[in-house]
Amino acid sequence: MKKIRIPLLPRIIIAIALGVLLGKFMPESIVRIFATFNDIFGQFLGFLIPLIIIGLVTPAIAEIGKGAGKLLIATAALAYFDTVLAGLLTYGTGRALFPGLIESAAGLEAVSKPESLQPYFSIQIPAAIDVMGALVLSFILGICIAQGGAPTMKKFFAEFRDIISLVIAKTIVPLLPLYIFGIFLSMTMSGQVWHILSVFAMIIVVIFALHIFVLLYEFAAAGLLTHRNPLRLLARMMPAYFTALGTASSAATIPVTLKQTKENGVSDEIAAFTIPLCSTIHMSGSTLKITACALTICMIQNMPYDFPLFLNFILMLGICMVAAPGVPGGSIMAALAPLSSILGFGAEAQALMIALYIAMDSFGTACNVTGDGAIALIVDKWFRKKEA
Repeated sequence: MKKIRIPLLPRIIIAIALGVLLGKFMPESIVRIFATFNDIFGQFLGFLIPLIIIGLVTPAIAEIGKGAGKLLIATAALAYFDTVLAGLLTYGTGRALFPGLIESAAGLEAVSKPESLQPYFSIQIPAAIDVMGALVLSFILGICIAQGGAPTMKKFFAEFRDIISLVIAKTIVPLLPLYIFGIFLSMTMSGQVWHILSVFAMIIVVIFALHIFVLLYEFAAAGLLTHRNPLRLLARMMPAYFTALGTASSAATIPVTLKQTKENGVSDEIAAFTIPLCSTIHMSGSTLKITACALTICMIQNMPYDFPLFLNFILMLGICMVAAPGVPGGSIMAALAPLSSILGFGAEAQALMIALYIAMDSFGTACNVTGDGAIALIVDKWFRKKEA
């Protein structure tokens, strides 16, 4: 009999639904088994993420040729512009709507960083190189190979890309639904999500609406430039959206984002370059969420929140989050510096930001990675080589 294969998107949806449902009834001892698997799998992902960047970005730059430098600048500038635009959009919306939604700060002091279930044991798998180091190394090697030829190195990294692609296809993608199931199982059982989200319920509705609006204008721009239906382009990116919703990591979602971006017609070379790069530098959803929560706290605590102050904060936030590791919650850790130095957030306000961000982490990440597909479409339109 022919083997039935369930597509990735339905498997992810099933994993999320089962995690939320069973998290209310499953014994803690069983949930800790999945927490142990998630911890080990997360360590493996952390080890593999820099290798994915080197394995995909380096040959992509090398094969593009002498246009690699321009491609890098264009992609980085577009990603940063979209990140800042999302922050400014959030600030303007928040100034108009949040005062009417905020009635009282009662009970907010009790919210702290939630504690998740601990695994039975943990295995440390340190990465050979950190994410930023991998990016810089990929740029240097790729551009030098593109400019100077180096056919032996070019062949080496092409074969290295094949190895990384095999690991992704045979290991990461098949295990992603189980990983997502474990995440939602632990979060549901601990009750951390519902407790924290109940504090900012109305603000979260606005944040989610802004996420949808950001995705719509991103793909509207991509559709306008490519003369294609933006809703269909967005619909093809939904597997990446739901994968990020479960993993809460842009980098961990790279395999799915890359696959769906190619299905949208982006060339292999451009997709292999833009998607790993944007997973680190394109943070529209995270900036949106951090800006909204920070603005809300400023309003609640009667702290300054004028436009020049938040413009400075958003511009710095877009830069600081590039250094965020490709793990859940990395963006808010990188954002603590501008939160304290620019907005003047103390330890209590920072703890509240961490709690709120982690509770909503996956939604911002899903917005990030889905928007990566729109950037890839625009960059592909600008740089795709004309067929002879």
